Amino acid sequence: MAKWPAEGPRQLWKASVGLGFSSITVSHGRAYTMGNQNDIDTVFCFDAETGALVWKQSYPCPTDPHYYEGGPSATPTIEGGRVFALSKKGDLNCYAADDGKVVWSKNLAQELGVGIPIWGFAGSALVENHLLLLSVGGYGTAVDKSSGKVRWTTDTNAAGYSTPVLFKKSAIMMTKDGVDGVSFSDGHLLWQYIWKTDYGVNAADPVLVSPDKIFISSAAAHADALLQIAGKNVRVVWKNENLRNQLNSTVLVDGFLYGVDGTAGPSPSASLKCLALQDGTVKWTFPDIGGGSLMVADHKIIALSDKGELFAAEVSPESFTPLSRAQVLGGKCWTVPVLANGRIYCRNAKGDLVCLDVKQN
Repeated sequence: MAKWPAEGPRQLWKASVGLGFSSITVSHGRAYTMGNQNDIDTVFCFDAETGALVWKQSYPCPTDPHYYEGGPSATPTIEGGRVFALSKKGDLNCYAADDGKVVWSKNLAQELGVGIPIWGFAGSALVENHLLLLSVGGYGTAVDKSSGKVRWTTDTNAAGYSTPVLFKKSAIMMTKDGVDGVSFSDGHLLWQYIWKTDYGVNAADPVLVSPDKIFISSAAAHADALLQIAGKNVRVVWKNENLRNQLNSTVLVDGFLYGVDGTAGPSPSASLKCLALQDGTVKWTFPDIGGGSLMVADHKIIALSDKGELFAAEVSPESFTPLSRAQVLGGKCWTVPVLANGRIYCRNAKGDLVCLDVKQN
């Protein structure tokens, strides 16, 4: 998987899905993503192997290019034969995964009267039993996954930009001003830690590192921290400015944190880093990623630079030494690559989606 020809992995198929930063979800031989063209959002379902379009569903939604290209930022969630997709303006749609039939549809922002974040809703739906947990409203909202009926909501403030993360019998919600623990049964606030950011940008998902500790990070907060949660009390284990995630989340492997530190945007200043979880010290820095992203599988880092160069390297706290690297896309690439069944799926902001064969490599 990690050794590629000089020209890069073989491209199996390519599609155009419209503007946006939605990643790709692969389930039961299908690949799902979202894009926008001419103020119309579309949810796409492709055959994951061939790229043949299986179905698509569209609805009006402003592209809303606010200092960036615009388009949807959330990624479709697949569970129980259903596809759950959230637009940047609060359209929450449930489709049948096999044929795309609309099961239910609503606009949560309008129904609840909640504020819409400056750059729109960006967190994907998290399924927990019969509920969908969403970063909508001050510190979250839950709806019944079968009907879309709101089971609980919190307040009408604008949400943060990350996806909820399960923590014991609660959900961690990154809000525009901090990180909150919320009971997923009824939405009441269990604990809170203030984490102020420029423009309310808390976008990277929290990382659960142990049963009682989480790692949080934001370039807009100019900092990262390891927090210990004990009941209603939150203790800072360490805090520094070594790994500031602006867009994509950090990955924890064997006691070390791997992620992108710094800012993307018009004048990117970012690099890939490894930190020791124990004390937050920097183990290495790799500058060629820019405001890109990474995932980890089979003890390999798969990273996509903000200019569309794909890397594969062994996970190591000693150094980042690419086993392979290749230019696979052009344009702006802020969306995390996805590995599934020997295929890597990558997309850029304008909506070029590629499927690369790494099964035989």
